[in-house]
Amino acid sequence: MPRRPSPTLTDGELRLMAVLWARGDSTVLAVRDALPPAERPAYNTVLTVLQIMERKGFVRHRKVGRAFVFAPTVGRGEASRNAVKHLLDRFFENRPELLVLNLLQDGDIDEQELAELKREVDRQGVSRP
Repeated sequence: MPRRPSPTLTDGELRLMAVLWARGDSTVLAVRDALPPAERPAYNTVLTVLQIMERKGFVRHRKVGRAFVFAPTVGRGEASRNAVKHLLDRFFENRPELLVLNLLQDGDIDEQELAELKREVDRQGVSRP
């Protein structure tokens, strides 16, 4: 049975999307050449991944001469919100507070970041117990 496409960007797709977000509409070759040489896949690999991303709705393409020019159809903010929603659904029972508690319990948030979070909660008008 074929694998269902991921509703979020894979790591490889995210690398290509970062190029499109930074550069805008780009040919397959331009996307490939924008990647660091050590991480630069073959042209056909980039084309295949972009085509998969098009089926998933993240990019669209048009033909200019012989070249395919791809453009993002979602912004970075929308993609990150979708990824967080997917994460919440899969691991945190669709409860944002469980994600935040998990982050706080990890201890990777310093006092300055915690103060910033508190300011944002107050700014959003979210009531706290």
